[in-house]
Order: sequence, then structure tokens, then C-alpha cells
Amino acid sequence: MAPRVAIIGAGFGGLCMAIQLERAGIHSYTVFERAGDLGGTWRDNSYPGAGCDIPSHLYSYSFEKYASWTRRYPGQPEILGYLEHCADKYDVRRKIRFGTEVTRATFDGSRWHVTTAGDQAKGEAGSTPDGTADSPASGRTGGPTGGTASGAGGRAAGRVEIFDVVVMSVGQLNRPRLPDIPGMADFAGVSFHSARWNHDHDLTGRRVAVIGNGSSAAQFIPKVAEQAGHLTVFQRTPNWVIPKPDAAFGLLARLAFRFVPGLQRAYREWIYRYAEGALYPALAQGWSAGLLRKRALAHLDAQVPDPELRARLTPDYPPGCKRVVIDSAFYPALTRQNVEVVTDGIAEITPKGVRTAEGLHEVDTIIYATGFRSTEFLSPIEVEGRDGRSLEEQWSGGAEAYLGISVPNFPNLFLLYGPNTNLGHNSIVFMLECQVRHVMACLPHLARGPLEVRPEAMAAWRRQLDAAMSRMVWGDGCQSWYKTAAGRVTNNWPGPTTLYRRLTARPPRPAYRRV
Repeated sequence: MAPRVAIIGAGFGGLCMAIQLERAGIHSYTVFERAGDLGGTWRDNSYPGAGCDIPSHLYSYSFEKYASWTRRYPGQPEILGYLEHCADKYDVRRKIRFGTEVTRATFDGSRWHVTTAGDQAKGEAGSTPDGTADSPASGRTGGPTGGTASGAGGRAAGRVEIFDVVVMSVGQLNRPRLPDIPGMADFAGVSFHSARWNHDHDLTGRRVAVIGNGSSAAQFIPKVAEQAGHLTVFQRTPNWVIPKPDAAFGLLARLAFRFVPGLQRAYREWIYRYAEGALYPALAQGWSAGLLRKRALAHLDAQVPDPELRARLTPDYPPGCKRVVIDSAFYPALTRQNVEVVTDGIAEITPKGVRTAEGLHEVDTIIYATGFRSTEFLSPIEVEGRDGRSLEEQWSGGAEAYLGISVPNFPNLFLLYGPNTNLGHNSIVFMLECQVRHVMACLPHLARGPLEVRPEAMAAWRRQLDAAMSRMVWGDGCQSWYKTAAGRVTNNWPGPTTLYRRLTARPPRPAYRRV
């Protein structure tokens, strides 16, 4: 009998898992999605200019090559359209329970009890059910939150369903993080997080403040600068920025990708090999690290003629320690007459604007580009494993999982895009496919009882990660969303993706044991 599988999340990972189950003839699965539509981060992040910094033909499933990409670097609408295309082609949309948030998963010794917090009708694309604990930035006047109470108490009572396997695919960048700045709730204007963009709020002619300057901010700041009367960008730490060699695919190119045998596969392979051969060594402080720095500095010199502004935009840490921004429009936007870059620390938010040590910057709109609660894996879902073990307690020192997929004491629980599987140089979709193949390889072994990873396998994995991490640039003098508050890198994979593919292709035994 096929196992009953619960898939939590309908983004790239969850859809990949559902599609591979369908392709294997396993139909006994349910996808739980708390929002009103599929797409994950590509549904939520609809800010102006939203897009990907990985080329489209690599940022896609290997089994669904899709010849309809119109640009080298896809925008958010195209990526979301690709996911919708995949869901419909492989007929998995019918298995998704939209508007259904999983709040708890408990292992009873043989199976998982999954608790949900009620259902909503489909049609609220980009939204989350009322009461989500991390719902930031409603866009209402008077503060950045404005949501209802957190937890299941804010909605109708849910139900408990029983599954043999739980696959968590909630992502690392799904819960927006707001800064801890005094007075945020007192702001009299409109405020929102970039991942919950307020499309009803017209920015034309307004005095806008953007707090944060990472990858998302670099994409939407040029668009906002074109509309706003005045834009103030509050920068805590500058980012390394390299140019984005974007280009449109004309009709002939799209026809060639569609009809010339092997062309799309060869182009995808070329992009992949370049990322592995040139970009990964820069993060490992290898031969290309100096070239990356020179390229970023040349880009800064070419696009920012003002030496004082250029100095404020020059990082004092190695390239790659924080995620490198890939964008060609960001620097020109910062040089516009209506744009000001402020590097003074923010003291407070007042009803009229943002106060620093130099004074008050009066604004009527604040956009928080402050990232996500990336190291709080699976939160706020409560996960209880064998013998009542709490995953939150087990991860109190930082999240970790064997291959980023399996956790000791939590049988038949698998993670997609789990700890130490994020990339700074290549496509996360590649990693997700490796993880899904590993989970699929584990499923036949479950017929004789639940499987969990052995503690000794986890300990060996931890030692290997630590040794590899010591060679990477991420621990070298900067703060980033890759790290916990204690400085432990819990998000990134410290090796080539070719190595990860080999490791995840190994048979489940002997790293796993039956319980």
C-alpha cells in the first residue's frame, strides 16, 4: 500500500514533491498551502521589479524545461506562471488544500498527526489566512502590522489528519522580518514590508523611506525612485553589487529553444557549469574571489561618479560574506536627484518619519526591506517527534538536519530547502530536485516501519559541515541572513552542488534506521 504523504507548502519544493509522487503513481498525498494560491515566495513577493538573479533556464525543473521564457533573468510574473503551468500540466493542483495552515505535526510512534487551522476558499492569491503570526505590514495607517491575533485562535477550528510521511516545504524566506525600532507603531503614514507589497498605495509624488538595501530593495528601489517625489534609503551595511547581464529572448531564440534538439539542455548545462566553476570558488575563497571583488568595484566606479557616495556604498567585508546583489539599475537609482542615501543609525520612528542622530527625515510612506526570519526553520509549526521530542527544543542551538533533509528522533519527517541547503551561487531548484529524489528513494523502505536518520550519521554530517564551512567566506566579519544571532551558519551549503547531488543519491541505508 502506498504511504499517505502530507506535503506542507506549494512553492517550488512542494510542487516538485507532488509532481514526482504523481509520476511514480503515488496519489495518496495532500498538499497543504496556507495561502489562497500556489507559488510560495514567488506568489508573496510581487513588489515592482521582483525577479530572480539565476537565469531562467536553470531556475526551473530539469524535467520541465519550458521554452516560453522571455528573458535571461525571469521576472516574478513569469516564474509564478511557470509554477502554475507545472501544477496544471502534471495535474497536482487538485491535490492542494488552499487556505489551510498546518499548525502542528505530532508523531505517535508509527504515524504523523497533522493539525490544520481551517480552510479558506481559493482565490486569495498572495494572501495568508487571517491571524498569521508573521503577517507584517498591512499597509494600514498607524503601524506596520495591523493583523489579527496570531495562532489558530484567530480562525475557525481545524482538524487532525493522519499521515505516514510528512514533507515540510515551507522554505527559508517565507516569514518577513520587521526590525526592532522604537516607535514603529506610532507612524502616521502607510508602512509595509516588501514581501507584502501594498499595491493599493500609490507612491507617485510621495516622500518614501526604504529601510534596508538587500537584493529585494535593489530590485524595487529603481521603480520606486521613478515614482516618488523623494526617496530616502536607510543603509545599515552596503552590499557588494555586480552587473546583471539581462537580455530578452527574441522570437527566433525562443523558437530555437523549443525546436532545436538539445539546445535548451546545452544552454542550461553551460550556465550550471559556469556557476560551479567560477562563482563557487569565490565563496570558497578560491581563485575567483579576487576577480569577483574587482568586478564589483569596477561596477561601482562606473555607475557612481560621486566619490563621497561611492565611499558609503563600498563594503568593508569580503564579497560573498553577505549575498552578492546582482543588479544593473540599483546604483543609477541611488544617484538620482530625488534619492538620498542615509547611513546614520536609526534612533526611532516618529509619527512624521524616521529619526537618526542627524535629525528627522519626514516621510509619508515606509517600506521595510528587512528580509526574513530565515533561521527559524518550520516556525511557527509545532513539531513533536518520537517520545514527545520537540523539534524547537532540539534545534535550540540552531537548525540542523542530515543532508538538510532528515532529523534524528523525527521518523518519516523530511525537509525540502532545509538547514544548510541554500546556495549563494547556483539554483536552489537543483538542490530541491536532489532532495526530492532522496525522499522518493526513502519511501519504499517505509513499508516495514518508520525510518529516522541515525544520531551517529547526523554527528558525522555535522563534523563534515563544520570542516567545509571553515573554508567559506560567510563567517568573515559580516552579519547576514545566513546566520543565527550566535553567528552559526545554518542556511548555506558549503560545497559544490555536484557533491550534494552525489551525497543525496546514496541509498537511505545505512544512514537511516528503523524505529
